[in-house]
Amino acid sequence: MKKIASVLLIIAMLLCAVASAEVAKEDMKVGLICLHDENMGYDANFIECMKQAVANLGLDESQLIIKTNIPESHEAYDAAVDLADRGCQYVFADSFGHEDYIIQAASEFPEVQFSHATGTKAQSTGLENFHNAFASIYQGRFAAGYAEGLKLNEMIAEGKITEDQAVVGYVGAFPYAEVISGFSSTFLGIRYACPSATMVVKYTGSWGDQALEQETANALISTMGAVVMSEHADTVGAPTACEDNDVPNVGYNISFNSVAPKTSLISSKINWTPYMQMAIESIMKGESFPTDISLGMAEGAVELTELNADVAAEGTAEKVQEVLDKLASGELQVFDTSTFTVNGMTPEEYVQTEDYLQDTANGGFNAAVHQTAAGYVKDGYFHESEFQSAPYFDLPIDGITIG
Repeated sequence: MKKIASVLLIIAMLLCAVASAEVAKEDMKVGLICLHDENMGYDANFIECMKQAVANLGLDESQLIIKTNIPESHEAYDAAVDLADRGCQYVFADSFGHEDYIIQAASEFPEVQFSHATGTKAQSTGLENFHNAFASIYQGRFAAGYAEGLKLNEMIAEGKITEDQAVVGYVGAFPYAEVISGFSSTFLGIRYACPSATMVVKYTGSWGDQALEQETANALISTMGAVVMSEHADTVGAPTACEDNDVPNVGYNISFNSVAPKTSLISSKINWTPYMQMAIESIMKGESFPTDISLGMAEGAVELTELNADVAAEGTAEKVQEVLDKLASGELQVFDTSTFTVNGMTPEEYVQTEDYLQDTANGGFNAAVHQTAAGYVKDGYFHESEFQSAPYFDLPIDGITIG
């Protein structure tokens, strides 16, 4: 039953904060709320990972309830309430715009643990049962971008393009920090191999419009000179355009090797299973788990899909592995401030400018976790996903143009 008495709610929340009862394996129920369904790469990845987490813990698939095609609206709250009413002790929502509605449900169901992917508010809500989670996917994007840069080098060496024609197209959904961090880390990975590369980004204003994503990719190729492509959206629109135009491409969330066998290089993806499994197991044991956490390569949360050797430049697999090893050891930092400038300044200089400080004060970063603008840039690199799990890198790197 939905909790409506405020006194009882406060008491229940206090009890939840002190201790939680263990949940027997056979009694455990898990709910998953998806923006789209398994036909979208983004949501398919969450669904696959949650099913794997449930299986790893010895739960039956009947103990998992998946709600698909839940928009970023009050319907997300309704879905969360329904899952709680149906006995789920754990509910996970997968889209940025779900967050406020999941917080509302969490405040009404203190006995249920809620996790939200890509969100930013868990640290500031004060709710013991609401969590944010993400992964250090910028590392995976950098490594995948490096494979793309090696392909550019091959194209230059073969005389297919000149150095100044090494233009990367990027189809992005929205100008969120998550998307900006994604194309920036991809670009830096590309430049790690091909220093002359530049990038043009076009936003679609939608996560799941295949026709628009394909049209945007076509425009990047035909009018903006893109000779390779990357993307951060949920459909196969961009890789389909690349296959039609014989343009090598790097994907996200899932492998596009079957969709674009002649042009797909590799994809980076978040493996959500380690986080989901940790959360469910903690609930079953009556233990708490982090309010806000970003897992990385060491935890198996950041992966690359299978390299398409028929498209990749010779030696790519070995060279990408070297980069992965350096990222894992900390020898290589994705946002090394010696490797890029911002408005002609070093990142250290830029974050001290009045414009940047004012933007930050006005909400450019999450005020709940932000201390000083310069605090993110130290030790020679920008510390992404350390102050909160969701990406917050949004510096406008020179060499990237918004089309």
